[in-house]
Amino acid sequence: MQLYSIDIFSGVGGLSEGMHQADFKTQVAFEIDEIASKAYKLNHPLTTVITKDIREVTIAEIKRSLNGNPIHLLAGCPPCQGFSSIRRLNKKRSVNDKRNSLIMEYVRFVKALKPYTIMMENVPGLAEYYLFKNAIKIFKSLDYEVDWKIVNVKNYGVPQSRERLVLVGSRLGKIEVAKPIEEKKTVRQVIGNLPLPENSNDPIHKIFPVHTPEVQKRIELTPKNGGSRKDLPKEYLLKCHQAENIGFNDVYGRLRWDDYSTTITGGCLNPSKGRFLHPEQNRNISAREAALLQSFPIDYKFPADAPRANIALMIGNALPPNFSFIQSENIKNHIHEHLK
Repeated sequence: MQLYSIDIFSGVGGLSEGMHQADFKTQVAFEIDEIASKAYKLNHPLTTVITKDIREVTIAEIKRSLNGNPIHLLAGCPPCQGFSSIRRLNKKRSVNDKRNSLIMEYVRFVKALKPYTIMMENVPGLAEYYLFKNAIKIFKSLDYEVDWKIVNVKNYGVPQSRERLVLVGSRLGKIEVAKPIEEKKTVRQVIGNLPLPENSNDPIHKIFPVHTPEVQKRIELTPKNGGSRKDLPKEYLLKCHQAENIGFNDVYGRLRWDDYSTTITGGCLNPSKGRFLHPEQNRNISAREAALLQSFPIDYKFPADAPRANIALMIGNALPPNFSFIQSENIKNHIHEHLK
């Protein structure tokens, strides 16, 4: 039985990649950003991609793209910037961001299309948001069995520590978020054998920042394999870092070879935004390395001519495909169990 899916807020396609690895066929994907939409199309040419504001998409438009096929899984990652711990400065209250209400667009699609199963991913901070709680009530009123959990993708075969809220639901019967797997992947395992960027034929591996001599010197002085700005002589510290307990400790830090990476964010190609220095080489990780730490396949395509900041956002905002695969495989098995 062929299983069909829809991907809302698809970005570069991390969620779809995992669904496709689990044998779902994504009929249609929606993404407002033109560069991310272009990247999605490069990797998933058989999916109809609608590049527009989700609030302007009509149900009739979706149904035309389905070619009469059922929707076995409606999946989506509504933009979550207002709930991220960095935007909230680790406080409980969300930041006032107009994108916060986009979760209700996902609800609109569920109400109108009534897919067999649903999956939604977001940052943990969403759990406290009243619209998330309202969404769960609506799903249950539509006869969906619902389960949600806050989990860490490092427990699902992703070489990265990244907490995420995952919600799954089904009209077919009781369903649960997929359980963690017993497989740890490290930074060394996924990027340790890559050639030096200058020796690579991969244009995405050649994308990383070039710094002023002063910043480059700080990078060179940062101890290999996990060193941080705190290890630098005081005269090399930025003035904003010289006072006690000021700033984020991970900025200008190196990754550790035999551990998970820190969360790959939209700032992953800027060492001032987090622990994004290569464990050994005197540079930031490359765009390809960031994508691999997000568990994208090594041949996953990104538009190399896009601005570096856009590529970093596409990679950092994506759902790790390995994590999506395990959740999607769990849903696939549930569907096969109930739809004979």
